[in-house]
Amino acid sequence: MARYHHILMALDYSEQHRQVAEKASALAEQHRARLSIVHVLDNIAMPDTGYGSVISLQADGDNEPLDAEKQRFKILAERLGVGPANRWLVWGNPQREIVELAGKQQVDLIVVGSHGRHGLALLLGSTANAVIHHARCDVLAVRTTEALHLVAPA
Repeated sequence: MARYHHILMALDYSEQHRQVAEKASALAEQHRARLSIVHVLDNIAMPDTGYGSVISLQADGDNEPLDAEKQRFKILAERLGVGPANRWLVWGNPQREIVELAGKQQVDLIVVGSHGRHGLALLLGSTANAVIHHARCDVLAVRTTEALHLVAPA
């Protein structure tokens, strides 16, 4: 197996994000790789900024939802030991933003959570599925406990 040098964890705020973070951290340690994280905002309105889709994590503004997201992201990044140079908070379509960032940052492994969606969500596709099919590097979809409960026999 080839050694990974740069691992990007796509962070969401689901209850299972810790499982994904633990796997990404363990792989980074095992491979002595740089660990980076990205969280894509697609659920709060984007204010008019000069930053494009990348959000300055240092700038304070008048947008309470954005400030709360930035604080939450900072706390999680610090828990993982990920420094400011390896953190990205961006707006947009999660699938597209994760794949584009991975290419720009020369990532060789993306770690995402797989929530085991089914029914209508499966037909529409998931972030993990789209990243797997569009990334130009390896992708690890971590099956979370929630997903296991969804598919376990009754």
